[in-house]
Amino acid sequence: MELEVRHLRALCAIADAGSLHKAARQLGVSQPSLTTQLRRIERALDGELFLRERTGCRPTPFGRSVLGRARPLLAEMAALVAEARALSQGPRLRIGSTASGALPGWLRRLHRRLPDTETDLVVDVSANALLRMTAAGQLDVAFVHEVEGSPLQVPAGLRLRVLMEREPQFVSMARDHPAAARSVVELRDLATDRWTVDPSVDGEWDGLRRVFAVAGLDPPLLHADYHTATSLIVSGEAVAPCQPTSGPREDMAIRPLSGDPLAVRLLLATRPGAHEATCAQVYEDLRAAYREAALRTPPYRAWLRRHASPLLAA
Repeated sequence: MELEVRHLRALCAIADAGSLHKAARQLGVSQPSLTTQLRRIERALDGELFLRERTGCRPTPFGRSVLGRARPLLAEMAALVAEARALSQGPRLRIGSTASGALPGWLRRLHRRLPDTETDLVVDVSANALLRMTAAGQLDVAFVHEVEGSPLQVPAGLRLRVLMEREPQFVSMARDHPAAARSVVELRDLATDRWTVDPSVDGEWDGLRRVFAVAGLDPPLLHADYHTATSLIVSGEAVAPCQPTSGPREDMAIRPLSGDPLAVRLLLATRPGAHEATCAQVYEDLRAAYREAALRTPPYRAWLRRHASPLLAA
């Protein structure tokens, strides 16, 4: 078997994710197929690239050597493709983002500001993956969130603009949950509920466990993707942390937590060499879209008023 770019991309994904399961989700393939591909690559290179452990995968010394050669090659290939597309297709803005209620308004504003520019959008649950794509030249900007206490792995050369220094994370629950009757929920009132988190969201699981440890709580945790989690929440089987811009929904209640123990920092990353004036405009459009989404959501709007947020006076 001859090595191809997709093989190098798979190796880097495994190393960055730290597990075959997470890497497979990021690559959009099944874990068994990725495991088979890794074995073929190792046979082709005649050496073991990763140590398989109970907690995940880590590169062997030989693997680190291969990865050190693979990453520059992938970056060069990404830059070549990006430059070729720019030359053939005209102005193009490549945006990456984690899920956010601000996305529709942001895209609407960008289309209005840059009517002759094609806009590509990549949505990924992994903020670290989006930052790596931006540093490699595959994206121009990336809107990401950083879980408090779990710093992101920011590649050298990226410029970061802070949209929100501390955005509180609310909690979503079934409409008939006893705590839904209150405007602000105590974390202890949810101590016996099952909490669901997506382990592929960078820092979310660690952040939630850290908050529980500080509060002296140990509720059961479920690992599920977004769509499965939504079904569990609506049926009353679980509760989950959520963005304050989420909702409203008729079948779900979204409430702030007393003391705001869960929080994230919202960041806009721009690639090295990006046009400064354009990046500033993209940031201002994002800020306006976020404010619009925040004020559209009654629980978050009430929270902003209680905290006299400068977002209200923007």
